[in-house]
Amino acid sequence: MPQEKTKVAILGTGNIGSDLMVKILNNPGRLELVLFCGIDPDSEGMKRARERGVPTSAEGIQAILKDEEIELVFDATSAHAHVKHAPLLKEAGKTAIDLTPAAVGPYVVPSVNLMERPDLPNYNLITCGGQATIPPVRAVADVVPLDYAEVVSTVSSVSAGPGTRQNIDEFTVTTARGLELVGGAKRGKAIIILNPADPPILMRNTIYLVPAETFLKEAVAEALEKRVREVQAYVPGYRLKGKPVFDQVTIGGAERDRITLLLEVRGAGDFLPEYAGNLDIMTASAWQVGQCIAEFRSG
Repeated sequence: MPQEKTKVAILGTGNIGSDLMVKILNNPGRLELVLFCGIDPDSEGMKRARERGVPTSAEGIQAILKDEEIELVFDATSAHAHVKHAPLLKEAGKTAIDLTPAAVGPYVVPSVNLMERPDLPNYNLITCGGQATIPPVRAVADVVPLDYAEVVSTVSSVSAGPGTRQNIDEFTVTTARGLELVGGAKRGKAIIILNPADPPILMRNTIYLVPAETFLKEAVAEALEKRVREVQAYVPGYRLKGKPVFDQVTIGGAERDRITLLLEVRGAGDFLPEYAGNLDIMTASAWQVGQCIAEFRSG
């Protein structure tokens, strides 16, 4: 007897919403996409949804609130909008999976802490930089305490649409906080660079870690390999570019150990181009969270 699927909606018809739509349609698993909505009935995203046979609405969040069957809502709008949407969805008894850097609710990274809280009203997916860099940071932090974690995320400028550009401040603050709350670093810092190179580059992340004490290099390398495999289960194009680099750096007049990681994310090419790994890792993480929630609720 086939298991009943969890009915879901996507709010936001831009590139991120469109890519998530294609992911769910291509591999629905436990999810059934019953509504794709925004505020512009003539947007390209709306047209794509109608072509794929997905019900659409230009009534925005109101269309979702009126539909009692919808259980999960993927919010792919903006940080500013999600701050308004979150309490409305909670009051309506609908679970929100937030793909914006609004930082409403606990920070969640599928490969790190998702199953610690399988019953949240709002799953905050942090940022693309957070989804890419927090897993390896936490892997190292599980081996040795970290005094500091700094990430520099470089993405193709053509993959950064209006929403991404409007949320730059939220990106840096939210990602840095995620490095601390989920990554386990005592202090975190995040930087994003929009690279105009043509042809467009893949998403690349440089991670600098300063451990609080001595550690075994072999243990760090082993933990990283394991965590990368876990992320690759839902983001196949995720990889470390080479082995971790161990050296020393002068901080406050004292020599400290430093670990440097180079990380690359290639998108799956579902709707977005492969170079847009920064967007793909958000939609892939959202898909994974949705599947896990549906699995948990099915018992």
